[in-house]
Amino acid sequence: MSGKTLLWERQGRVLTLTLNDPATRNSLSVEMYETSLEMIMAATHDDDIGAIVITGADGNFCSGGNINRLLESLDMSHARRQKSVDALHRWIKAIRACPKPIIAAVEGSAAGAGCSLALACDLIVAAEEARFVVAYVKIGLNPDGGSTAFLNRGLPPQLVAELCFFGDPIGAERLHQLGVVNKTVSKGTALDEALAWAARLANGPTAAIGRAKSLISASRHNSLEAQLDMEARLIIEARDHPEAAEGLKAFLEKRKPDFPGAVKAAREDS
Repeated sequence: MSGKTLLWERQGRVLTLTLNDPATRNSLSVEMYETSLEMIMAATHDDDIGAIVITGADGNFCSGGNINRLLESLDMSHARRQKSVDALHRWIKAIRACPKPIIAAVEGSAAGAGCSLALACDLIVAAEEARFVVAYVKIGLNPDGGSTAFLNRGLPPQLVAELCFFGDPIGAERLHQLGVVNKTVSKGTALDEALAWAARLANGPTAAIGRAKSLISASRHNSLEAQLDMEARLIIEARDHPEAAEGLKAFLEKRKPDFPGAVKAAREDS
């Protein structure tokens, strides 16, 4: 299925969202933010979706904000500019709040807000030649979309400053070495690799993965005491879930667990 600038497809329990504006290397628009936000919100409450992949059309992930639209925004009121940024940030917040694992499949470049989008995802699979660029400074702007927050969680502040102050690209291979990119692959295969990972996650213990995602997010601001309390609450909750019963029985019986999502997917495929 498709909208004007966003394509979406279901493959088993995996939802793929494709940014689709090849003429601008998939630059972002309010329509793209809002449509993707709707899809992610729907997936959050859809038990038939276990994982999400975000990618870009025609060999590029995303070039960030459309320069022509950014230029037009100079004549907009403060309120209209705020509305546009808020739309982007609702999208980023939805990605982080969604209990389903979200994987970025990056080919070509992820620039500006496109870089922020990739970094907002839980996992990143990137082509070896892919480039990440915090490009805002090149046009006299500063980052939005959470890139400074996400980069500061994984990189030394001096490197973050270099990326933000100069706006020069950094390769996927270097980011992989630094632990920001999870996996680098041959050009043209990032989506296939991301889909394989997504299928594995979607057919696993999705409730447990969702709880792990919330713990990872909370750990950024929680004290140790608060984090321990949250871990205690969630592991007690987990023990009441069918996933735990199946996982523990499978371990003792020395077999592969049949988690609810995987069982449903197998029935649908048969």
